[in-house]
Amino acid sequence: MPRAAGYRSEGMFGSIETVGTAGVFGQVMGLVAVTLVFFTLGAYLGRNIAEGPSLICFFAGFGCIIGLNFARRSEALAITLLFAGGLLFGLGLGGVLNQYAEAQPDAVWQAAAATALFVGGLGTTGYAIRRDLSGGYRFLFFALLALIVFGLVTVFVSIPGGNVIYALLGLGIFGAYTVLDFNRMRRAGMGEAVQLAAGIFLDVVNIFLFFLRLFGGGRN
Repeated sequence: MPRAAGYRSEGMFGSIETVGTAGVFGQVMGLVAVTLVFFTLGAYLGRNIAEGPSLICFFAGFGCIIGLNFARRSEALAITLLFAGGLLFGLGLGGVLNQYAEAQPDAVWQAAAATALFVGGLGTTGYAIRRDLSGGYRFLFFALLALIVFGLVTVFVSIPGGNVIYALLGLGIFGAYTVLDFNRMRRAGMGEAVQLAAGIFLDVVNIFLFFLRLFGGGRN
């Protein structure tokens, strides 16, 4: 997509003067940060929610993220769906995270720190690569499907070290997604900011959960 030398965007964050990809990067990361705040708030509010309602919230969060694809013409609606998705995911995972916080608080902090370093390092690498890596999304899609199948198999079949293998494979896949998402940001326009933010948000949350699985002994 051709880049304009400079343009102005009106959004929920106010009027933003942008130049080149720097403005897109700032907008995307700002959206990611706010969505993570909503996720954290949801996790706190949902720490005592029963399993049934938490599952409803979790799948409703997915619904919000999917809905972003149909809200491209309304930036306000897209951002609202993004933030709502973050809140609902937090509500859905609040019970699990609360169990870790009470039983293994060190695992939560270790997972958070590892996630920050992991995403920061891979994101920087992806953004620094000038070559378009978008062709890798197709491979990662099938790799993710294979991971889901492997996860289902470990539920019914006892595999030595299955939880660790599953977590490491998940980190590899979502680490690769992180590289590709940040690389994609180099060529993105402001109109793609919300969708990119949603992708990076999901990368961060999944990476955090996989690290939590490793540091917490595979409880989730």
